[in-house]
Amino acid sequence: MAETDRERRVIDEVTKGLIIGGSVRDATDGRTFGVEDPSTGELLCDVADASPEDGMAALDAAAAAQPSWAATAPRERGEILRRAFELVTERADEIALLMTLEMGKPLAESKAEITYAAEFFRWFSEETVRIAGEWKVNATGSGRVLVMRQPIGPCLLITPWNFPLAMGTRKIGPAIAAGCTMVIKPAGLTPLTILKLADILAEAGLPDGVLNVVTTSSTGKVMEPLIRDGRIRKLSFTGSTEVGRRLIEQSAEQVLKTSMELGGNAPFVVCADADVDEAVAGAMLAKMRNIGEACTAANRFYVHADIAEEFTKKLTERMGDMRVGRGTEEGVEVGPLVEADQRDKVAELVDDAVQKGAVVRTGGEVPSGAGYFYPPTVLADVPTSARLAKEEIFGPVAPIFTFTEDDDAIRAANDTEFGLVSYLYTRDLSRAVRLSERLEAGMVGLNQGMVSNAGAPFGGWKQSGLGREGGSVGIEEYLEIKYVAMTVE
Repeated sequence: MAETDRERRVIDEVTKGLIIGGSVRDATDGRTFGVEDPSTGELLCDVADASPEDGMAALDAAAAAQPSWAATAPRERGEILRRAFELVTERADEIALLMTLEMGKPLAESKAEITYAAEFFRWFSEETVRIAGEWKVNATGSGRVLVMRQPIGPCLLITPWNFPLAMGTRKIGPAIAAGCTMVIKPAGLTPLTILKLADILAEAGLPDGVLNVVTTSSTGKVMEPLIRDGRIRKLSFTGSTEVGRRLIEQSAEQVLKTSMELGGNAPFVVCADADVDEAVAGAMLAKMRNIGEACTAANRFYVHADIAEEFTKKLTERMGDMRVGRGTEEGVEVGPLVEADQRDKVAELVDDAVQKGAVVRTGGEVPSGAGYFYPPTVLADVPTSARLAKEEIFGPVAPIFTFTEDDDAIRAANDTEFGLVSYLYTRDLSRAVRLSERLEAGMVGLNQGMVSNAGAPFGGWKQSGLGREGGSVGIEEYLEIKYVAMTVE
């Protein structure tokens, strides 16, 4: 079968309608919207474009399914997740191709995301039977205290386009484990991967109505009524801080429990005693994972003046050698950005920095031809007045700043409203501990360029979000605590 035939088959096999109460249906008004291939700008397919009425129907289904799902045995919920983990792993090749077609990342990166994403199902399959309570004698000895944890209830999950599978499993996994039903709204740019995942979960035995998928081009109109409906008990959102603020405001009306994984502006600090080669290798991972389209991507590189030229030269060589192209092509390391607007924003930030004095060491120009490509770019001598010193880039651009004192580097690193992740390279143990403690971020990559781990609490400080996803605390976001006071005579 030719590659184009395989691509068409993978697209054709995906559900294109809304998934509500276990049934696939069209939008009430029959509307659809298109999903593009960002490497060509061509249409891949159309999917159902939900109306507010469709969104409410999905909530009706989730609310109806909640009592029986909450009463389902923890082991049974865990076995469904375990089967889903195995199915996702078995079908990694076809899911990776689907993801690459709608999002653009190279196949190797899509497969890496699938491995990461599936791990959330395996992790939370093991957490279902570890939801613990407490029993103790009260202080006076005349009574008992019983503390239990119960499912919070129907959840609204809103996922981004950059990690279409992992951002879904990171929310769906703990919700299933806790006994919560869901309405999930995938990003309009990349809805196909979540639709594929929903089919896999149904095959794994997830009952009808537990997971309801609503695809729409009108997120605000469709989601706001659900947020303001008293039956939704929790909102989990991954996306920009700007949108997150609006959702928090809407959630306040019903005092919803919220978890928010919002924007990032990650500093990457390289101290004078760092191993430069290791720092460059880490920088490649922290910057170029997912084409730089990640909230965890290194956004600002602060390199000690003594090693700045060596670091810049080696990073420039590595980034300049990366092959750019369609993610399905063999050997491609950098795919297109997800849409024209995203590419234009990256180009605008680079142009602003250059106009203010930054020096382009590689890349820096939008290539001609189809698709939303932008080359790996290294900027040296970047002034602090450049917009990309404050704004999240979300693209393959590495701006390098220099420092001479650790205090100055930490001050610059923390000079942002964001606090998701920071990266630090040093071979001095005392410095590593001291500076890690001072970095204002929910996560620190110490001498490594990746922090994502299904078994760790992912989340940020300041305006990078609320709550945590993953790890032993991830399931707590989907549970309510109930205390029962008992008199014992």
